[in-house]
Amino acid sequence: MSEAERTDRLAPGRRVTVGDIRALAGPSTPHFALQVRNRIQRLIEGLPEDDPVRREGETQIARLEELARYSGDPRGGTGVAH
Repeated sequence: MSEAERTDRLAPGRRVTVGDIRALAGPSTPHFALQVRNRIQRLIEGLPEDDPVRREGETQIARLEELARYSGDPRGGTGVAH
């Protein structure tokens, strides 16, 4: 997964929606959570604090950061076979 955003989401005059944020965040796995977080951050930067899209983005960013904590070996190892 790339951190590059779909060009239609960034088109001039197109407003990012709550649906866009949920579409990005919903299927995230721990492995890609931080990349998705970065994409959402770019989409919501510049939106007013009280904007519902920004609030949803911030909620999803927090969820993705928590999800990313589980991207390693669940047993606490290094993930490298000995």
